[in-house]
Amino acid sequence: MDQKKQPSIFNIVVIVAALGYFVDIYDLLLFTIVKRDSMLGVGATPATMIVDSTHVINYQMVGLLLGGIIWGVLGDKKGRLSVLFGSIILYSIANFLTAYVHTVEQYAWCRFSAGLGLAGELGAGITLVSEFMPKNKRGIGTSMVAGIGLSGAVAAYFTYRLTMDWRLCYQIGGALGIVLLLLRISVSESKMFHQLKDKKVSRGNFFQFFTNAKRFKKYILAILIGLPTWYVIGILVNQSDKFAEKIYGANHIDSGRSIMFAYAAIALGDIMVGFVCQYFQSRKKGLFLYYMLTIFSLVLFFSPFNNSDGRMYTICFMLGFSTGFWAIFVTMGAEQFGTNLRATAATTIPNMVRGALPLINMLFLNLFQQSWNWSLIQSGIVTGIIVMAITLVAFYFTEETYHKDLDYLESEEVLP
Repeated sequence: MDQKKQPSIFNIVVIVAALGYFVDIYDLLLFTIVKRDSMLGVGATPATMIVDSTHVINYQMVGLLLGGIIWGVLGDKKGRLSVLFGSIILYSIANFLTAYVHTVEQYAWCRFSAGLGLAGELGAGITLVSEFMPKNKRGIGTSMVAGIGLSGAVAAYFTYRLTMDWRLCYQIGGALGIVLLLLRISVSESKMFHQLKDKKVSRGNFFQFFTNAKRFKKYILAILIGLPTWYVIGILVNQSDKFAEKIYGANHIDSGRSIMFAYAAIALGDIMVGFVCQYFQSRKKGLFLYYMLTIFSLVLFFSPFNNSDGRMYTICFMLGFSTGFWAIFVTMGAEQFGTNLRATAATTIPNMVRGALPLINMLFLNLFQQSWNWSLIQSGIVTGIIVMAITLVAFYFTEETYHKDLDYLESEEVLP
């Protein structure tokens, strides 16, 4: 009887969370896809393109970083659904406004606002699904959320190719958010959160991650194991055209198309990783396999094998698939902490990783290339080695969470 009562992996919570993440990724990656035309449309020039576009993407990432903290705290204090509603409203408005910007600075601030809104979507969705699904299915459930959601990047690419109007693409993103808001009405709040509201314990206290050594270690490790994703997407795939020029010369690489291939593969990887972890009965074994695939793909990217546009797109696809562990990485973050701190963890952790992109860019661009005068290739290789080394050390010290029961409190700190 208990087995029959277990929810399907395609239940309404998973479906709505997946569609929410679909819109999230559509909006998040749209700037990268429309980067050249949109930057030229707001006054940037080919000579200032790299600096101006980096300025805009850094604003978006900082918005994600700050938004992750704000929405995470609200998710544990006010509920997972409150975050989903609030974040959707904010990023929908921000996307509509982005369609009407005329300067680089206006563009940057609109993307900052969109980042604030987008920050709440994934963490709240993963938390809701993790608390709703039985532990033997929650990894697959969250993988479905990420796998379906990440295809939003593919939708963004083809929307732009069909319309060739970057302003219209942002308007469509805003409209998708409003449609999603209507779908959210059919989803109920987490039972674990309802039970939590009756207990006088501290909820959503972000500073609790830093007041206990064991908790702080878990939190930092949960962030560091996700670093390769944004190194791969934010640097290698995003600048695949420039890398192609340095690696094999003349090319016709479209970085937007590279992102489309990479995210199509990430979606496949994220769907499969849940089943891989279930096969191994381990989150860590599945994650380690994906790390090895990432390293292999990185070697191919910088090797003589990468000598044509076709191979560059193929390797971008491989890099995408190998970093398709986003769902499990966020799920592990949610599983590390109790119900009164879980939404804060699941929302801040992925956005801390996203917010690390400006730091990785500083290493790759400002330090290695501008200060030390290293080549693009040399900077890319050394940055990759540093990122993977940090990630593997963090992975080694991260605890296994596959069989963990989530119905517990992180702290017995009682409120007066």
